[in-house]
Amino acid sequence: MKDKEIFERICSGDEKTLEFLYKKYYRMMTKMVISNSGSEQEAKDIYQDALVVFWQKAVSGNLVLTSKISTYIYSICQNLWRKELDRKKRLSNEEKDSIEYIEHDKEERAKIINKCIHQLGDTCKKILMYYYFDGMSMQDIADDLGFANTNTAKTKKYKCKKKLDELVKSQYTESDFLD
Repeated sequence: MKDKEIFERICSGDEKTLEFLYKKYYRMMTKMVISNSGSEQEAKDIYQDALVVFWQKAVSGNLVLTSKISTYIYSICQNLWRKELDRKKRLSNEEKDSIEYIEHDKEERAKIINKCIHQLGDTCKKILMYYYFDGMSMQDIADDLGFANTNTAKTKKYKCKKKLDELVKSQYTESDFLD
């Protein structure tokens, strides 16, 4: 089939011709996407989207074809793939910015908490550091600090945590944690 006949059939809504067109240019169109950092699935999706665009324009009667069908569909594929690459790049940059912000935010919070922990008494400082930073069990903390049992260590940890919360709230505002 020649381009003119294919185009006329597509304009009249012949879906069999669309299938023929899909098979005829499949390798050429998908190769373009794959050779430009795309996966095979992305290439299929782009090609299908391009054919939908071509089909809709042809059937609407608004398409005046001044080049070969393959050239026209290829340019649609290129444009769609460029848009997809731009979208991916934007998302990637947004993720990097977000990760950097989160890491910076965690560091700032850790500095504030650390500063306040060091303002507590020696026992509270040890309990909180052992529990939250060293991951020690309450039994190990009780043994290390000479408490009668784990319940005593838990009670002391609770009181120390409460003191720490009060210290943080008295010295810092909520915006210090949100900026």
